[in-house]
Amino acid sequence: EVDRAAILEVDIATGKTRLFASGLRNPNGLAWNPQTGFLWTVVNERDELGSDLVPDYLTSVKDGGFYGWPYSYYGRHVDERVQPPRPDLVAKALVPDYALGAHVAALGLAFYTGKLLPAQYANGAFIGQHGSWNRKPLSGYNVVYVPFKDGMPAGKPLEVLTGFVNRDGDAMGRPVGVAVDKPGAVLVADDVGNVIWRITPAR
Repeated sequence: EVDRAAILEVDIATGKTRLFASGLRNPNGLAWNPQTGFLWTVVNERDELGSDLVPDYLTSVKDGGFYGWPYSYYGRHVDERVQPPRPDLVAKALVPDYALGAHVAALGLAFYTGKLLPAQYANGAFIGQHGSWNRKPLSGYNVVYVPFKDGMPAGKPLEVLTGFVNRDGDAMGRPVGVAVDKPGAVLVADDVGNVIWRITPAR
């Protein structure tokens, strides 16, 4: 399928496109790193390899890079279900920068450049995780913050918005897109609760 599982560069003036990066099963939430100017994305990886495979991820996007789909995952881990195999492409597959966990369904990405939140959040990434439909126990259903240093992830993710799953395991909300508003609060679209949450410092 032409241009499937890829990021395209579009010339707005002419409408022409070119393949920027490929082998990305489901890239979402494209964002520019404010420290480096490089493009980043979160990616939903493949299903039906168990509860703990394959990790969804956050990665910088290299021009011309190939990230494995469908022949391999997280670099050169071959998916034996895909026939015929393509060892030539697997050999070129790039390893993503940061694993987010299996089936968290990361959909939103925003680097924080505001001043409203504490300084520890400067230049890191907020990620909306829609949540698993096929994992036990459930994963995702939250918004996490990934700290960055020198333009790269530097530490474990910190949960900043939770409580979307009730005691019966039902999803009362599912985070999707994230954005930073003009005052510097983080906005989170919730497509089950049908609301937009606004993250601000405790008063």
